[in-house]
Amino acid sequence: MTQPDLYGFLRLCKLGVVNSIGDSDVPQSALVGIAVSDKLEIVFDTVDRSRKYSNLIARPKCSFVIGWTGEQTVQYEGDAYKLSEGELQQYQQIHFEAWPECRAHLSWPGIVYFVVRRKIQRSVQNRDRWGRASQRADQRDLLR
Repeated sequence: MTQPDLYGFLRLCKLGVVNSIGDSDVPQSALVGIAVSDKLEIVFDTVDRSRKYSNLIARPKCSFVIGWTGEQTVQYEGDAYKLSEGELQQYQQIHFEAWPECRAHLSWPGIVYFVVRRKIQRSVQNRDRWGRASQRADQRDLLR
């Protein structure tokens, strides 16, 4: 899967499962609304009282599973960064382009935005439910 193909695929996906590590090294997962930058960064919002917020602040390494329609997925691993005032508007714009209704979240107490910058990404496409004619691509440290 080329970088433009990956970008196109991720832009079509509105949801992803973010996986983080909680206290006592317990894995935790949450379904989140995602947006993707042209640098293939994932942007999402949450509130500062959620488990994922606490997990990602303490341990920024995380992973995503994105896709699943037609058995095509992207497994994405990276580091999550809470956006600061300097970067916030740029990434909010990306998020609101994908999720215009999420502008209403700006009034929520404790709303925060994260960007995940990838370290590893794997793409899997199966042409049938049994995995025949499967295509796998591993891409490491792209855009570096």
